[in-house]
Amino acid sequence: MSKLLAINHTLCFAKGFSRSRLNVATSPFLISGGSGYCSKTCISYRLKFTCYATLSAVVKHTPAFDGKEAALLVDELRNNFTTGRTKGYEWRISQLQNIAKMIDEKERCITEALYQDLSKPELEAFMAEISNTKSSCMLAIKELKNWMAPETVKTSVTTFPSSAEIVSEPLGVVLVISAWNFPFLLSVEPVIGAIAAGNAVVLKPSEIAPATSSLLAKLFSEYLDKTTIRVIEGGVPETTALLDQKWDKIFFTGGARVGRIIMAAAAKNLTPVVLELGGKCPALVDSDVNLQVAARRIIAGKWACNNGQACIGVDYVITTKDFASKLIDALKTELKTFFGENALESKQMSRIVNSFHFKRLESMLKENGIVDYIVEGGQTNQEKLKISPTILVDVPESSSMMQEEIFGPLLPVITVQKIEDGFKVIGSKPKPLAAYLFTNNKELQKHFVQDVSAGGISINDTVVHVTVKDLPFGGVGESGIGAYHGKFSYETFSHKKGVLYRSFTGDSDLRYPPYTPKKKMVLKALLSSNIFAAILAFFGFSQDS
Repeated sequence: MSKLLAINHTLCFAKGFSRSRLNVATSPFLISGGSGYCSKTCISYRLKFTCYATLSAVVKHTPAFDGKEAALLVDELRNNFTTGRTKGYEWRISQLQNIAKMIDEKERCITEALYQDLSKPELEAFMAEISNTKSSCMLAIKELKNWMAPETVKTSVTTFPSSAEIVSEPLGVVLVISAWNFPFLLSVEPVIGAIAAGNAVVLKPSEIAPATSSLLAKLFSEYLDKTTIRVIEGGVPETTALLDQKWDKIFFTGGARVGRIIMAAAAKNLTPVVLELGGKCPALVDSDVNLQVAARRIIAGKWACNNGQACIGVDYVITTKDFASKLIDALKTELKTFFGENALESKQMSRIVNSFHFKRLESMLKENGIVDYIVEGGQTNQEKLKISPTILVDVPESSSMMQEEIFGPLLPVITVQKIEDGFKVIGSKPKPLAAYLFTNNKELQKHFVQDVSAGGISINDTVVHVTVKDLPFGGVGESGIGAYHGKFSYETFSHKKGVLYRSFTGDSDLRYPPYTPKKKMVLKALLSSNIFAAILAFFGFSQDS
């Protein structure tokens, strides 16, 4: 297992990554490349960082978190869960309120951590991560009593007289493994669902976003119940140790390759999983659109969305050959409006997370002949981990750019003769986590919704469908298993238990031996809801006679 995880995590780690734990000095310091200082309470916590980090720190080794430690942790949490402390409304609501309080009080610290990890602009960090997480938490606080209430259902004639209901119960001890691209949102939002459902939770943040990971460990310890909610930091060894334990559910956000590892580990204990993965999310653009609005919204779902490092970000665009030049010109114009003449110097766009992913993206551009397809951008700055917004037209289908999820600021535009031909392009690839269509044609919209299989769809926009909390967010096929957001988060961490209530009255001998032709006639009549036939059968007559 450790070897498999190491192989798959090579997609995530840069060479020279240090797993040492560091104690950051308690005096205020300037976040590298940032615009201001973060207070002592934000940074006087243990910090692990990858090769790109530039914080001044003193190395202090701490004992490794191994399989033995992981087993003890799970046993402790399971014992505390068994006491019933997490099942009541009061515990759940108090923890949710503490998360909301944590977000309010530590917003600046969260923003600074996101800047340190990804150079994420302050407003983007607020809109994409802080605001969305707070919104999810407040919805859970508002609706928790309704979600917890048993749901009454109808009973059948075979159980008359009776009543029945569906009761939601917590699963037990759950593991949340989050991703680095939205390291606060993708860590805390599933935890909100797990807590609302009454579970004990272990969060494993991504070590590739070390500042956010360390901040989450510190804040969870300060604001939440440490006997039932824990954060475990670390890399492959720590993740492997956690996966070797028995959980009641594993919730993973990341790539499909590691998702297969998670699922294989879970299968050993028949542990259910939620896999929030990704894929190549297409945007199909018709020629009847408002060109400026369409271009702005595509940019918002690509470069203004963590610089393309988003599982729901636009991976490639499909449009007609006749319309492509107009769309590309509009994209170029709006890119300059958003990020200026020199996008590499723009402070309105996140950087690539680390040198490994920078080189991965750069290698896509350096593939044989790919540079000839670039119509915009292509500039790189390895020192700053920046790649300018890059548009390419009709790159070969065999290129890695069209075979892999790009997860960066490169945008291929694929041209087709007719807009309907775009459906074939989409259908030729694994089902994506999201798919986007820009058109005013209602028939085309209907066709797209019915015939394109994707985790979610937005018409005439990108990514914003995930902000609608009454919509489930999750993948299909290779883009994921399961869904969350809003009540769906509560339900994904709950077991829906069917309960039937009966009294000792009205006990009929029809169900008991000896089985007779008369009993059979009565039962058949009752099950067909034919009361007249049932009465006749009870007195020994057939309706046919």
